[in-house]
Amino acid sequence: MRQRLNLILLGVNDIEKATAFYEALGWPKAASSHAGFVKFDLGGIVMAIQSREAFAKDANFAAAEGSGFSGIALAYIARSPEEVPRILDKAASLGATITKTATKNAWGIAGYFRDSDGHLFEVIYEDGWVFDEFDDLVV
Repeated sequence: MRQRLNLILLGVNDIEKATAFYEALGWPKAASSHAGFVKFDLGGIVMAIQSREAFAKDANFAAAEGSGFSGIALAYIARSPEEVPRILDKAASLGATITKTATKNAWGIAGYFRDSDGHLFEVIYEDGWVFDEFDDLVV
């Protein structure tokens, strides 16, 4: 796993309101966004927002509130589908707690782990993510 952070995921209460807030800050919404998942290019790293409920469900938490779900995760975008379970296994061997094993979804494959302090990380592979020649994420 190369040292890089690709994506900051935020669970929000109101996607339209949050989108308007970030756009008012001068952050243009990426054309590849959709109503349930809005992306903002932060110069090689992407911040994405989605509903807290959808995010909690995807990360395998029982509920968006009261289940220990923080509403934020850092994500590493793998270069191949096979890399996702390998990274999750390595994190687990180092003491991380797997909250969602590598699971195929409509977009690719993803899983989540919590580090020893409880911070949530997603490891994901999807064909749609593009990197430039500097290994920065492009949206």
